Amino acid sequence: MRGRFLFPIMLLVNACVPASHPGVVTRAAFESPSSSLPAMKSFTAHYPQAAPRSNNDLSLDFIDLSFRMESGKDLRVLTRFEGPITIRVIGAPPSTLGPDLTRLISRLRSEARIDISPTKAADANITIEAVSRSKIRQVLPEAACFVAPNVSSIDEYKKVRRNAQTNWSLMTTRKRIAIFLPNDASPQEVRDCLHEEVAQALGPLNDLYRLPDSVFNDDNVHTVLTGFDMMILRAYYDPALRSGMTRGQVSNALPGIFARINPRGTSTKARFVTRTPREWNLAVQGALGPGRSDGQRQDAAYSAIKIAQSLGWQDHRRAFAHYAMGRALQSGDQEAAHKQYQLAELFYSRNPGTDLHRAYVATQLGAYAIATGDGAEALRLIGPHIETARRRENAALLSTLLLLRAEALELENRVAEAQLVRLDSLGWARYGFGSDWAVRAKMREIASLNPLK
Repeated sequence: MRGRFLFPIMLLVNACVPASHPGVVTRAAFESPSSSLPAMKSFTAHYPQAAPRSNNDLSLDFIDLSFRMESGKDLRVLTRFEGPITIRVIGAPPSTLGPDLTRLISRLRSEARIDISPTKAADANITIEAVSRSKIRQVLPEAACFVAPNVSSIDEYKKVRRNAQTNWSLMTTRKRIAIFLPNDASPQEVRDCLHEEVAQALGPLNDLYRLPDSVFNDDNVHTVLTGFDMMILRAYYDPALRSGMTRGQVSNALPGIFARINPRGTSTKARFVTRTPREWNLAVQGALGPGRSDGQRQDAAYSAIKIAQSLGWQDHRRAFAHYAMGRALQSGDQEAAHKQYQLAELFYSRNPGTDLHRAYVATQLGAYAIATGDGAEALRLIGPHIETARRRENAALLSTLLLLRAEALELENRVAEAQLVRLDSLGWARYGFGSDWAVRAKMREIASLNPLK
């Protein structure tokens, strides 16, 4: 299952999922045809992030991502597209999809060195069909978006979805894949689905909680392809690999591939991060997933923490377990929740590559400071992470941090400055949350934290 738990004080956003493994239902904001809010902002520059990994670790990650599905089912051989790849859009795409796809294709060509280009031809290798959420849910009731092999439309998929034709594990190469995205979701949600599903259409089918800096992770912190993801995809399409290779054959080829494309990783010390037991995965899903009482969530989060402790984890997974406990406690005991968020920040701060994780936690810590009337503390907590959200192209997170900053400034009696910051947040909020009502709901939610109001 490829469910997504996006974890600041923002509402949960769903992941994009393989067709055979639906995820969690999403909250999607509808895009307004006209708006009384400031113009929508979008990201025009990308800031490449390095993937400081040893090649030994990269090889292990590549194998675990590429030869297993999230269900735990092993894949017999590597599959990918052979030769130049074409990609097209059909259906009724929102206005933001075209520019976001153009930027993604440019990155795939320059960073992953994949020969991929747009086309309008019906025989495209990858077809992106933009349809309503209701049409997606008719096929997969709990999915926001998904990818399916050997089809080119959602209608075609409906006819063959229970046949061998759409079974990933029976494939020996990739020739035709369809991606189904919602056209009535917020621009950011559409883009996030686009990045995850295109990455999956091209490469790995698995997610690993042990990866701190990847979209191939069920914590769903990263919403656009990272430097690590591009490194994995570049290796996936290296000339030394081909469809039909076995796990052993790929393992033998990887040292040479990574020595060539990541020479710094040859001398980087391996971390040998432990694999994540399924019990921990299930505990986290129980703590953050739908359909559970607060008590059940707390029990599940406690289990995740105890498993992390028993395994001696000091990495981002230990931090995420504390974050999950904070979420589970928040509605009933804000003081206890705050302590869990502080623990999450402590563990994240000790691990490289967790700047975006820390930005999410800062929304919780900053909200608490505002609610207690401590504007200065809120500004201290929020300030370092605004640029992180901008650099990581997360408009929903960026607008949330700016709205929190505005409330903190008002607490400090810096009202004029607060108004400017709030105004700046709204263009990002329109991209991140979509419709006017969703943006205004987020504004009211954060304003309600301020004791002056």
